[in-house]
Amino acid sequence: MMAATTMVHVRVDENVKAQATETLAAMGLTVSDAIRVFLTRVVADQELPFALKAPNATTRAALAEADEIVKSRRARFATADALLNDLEEASRK
Repeated sequence: MMAATTMVHVRVDENVKAQATETLAAMGLTVSDAIRVFLTRVVADQELPFALKAPNATTRAALAEADEIVKSRRARFATADALLNDLEEASRK
């Protein structure tokens, strides 16, 4: 007995869909086949089947904040002990 199926509706740029359809057809797949493979892998692996390279807004904000912290901190330390001493002094303030 086959499992019940459901429809998934996705809005996507017309050109992206046309190009994806052509590319997938060259691999012997339909867009529906590709989406089924994608969703099956997400379920099986409990993660996306590819790495996301572009940081989201929260990550971009955190990176910008880290850059500002680095720019604002001019201190350089000759040794690890000097750094640790500075950190201990700062925590006492």
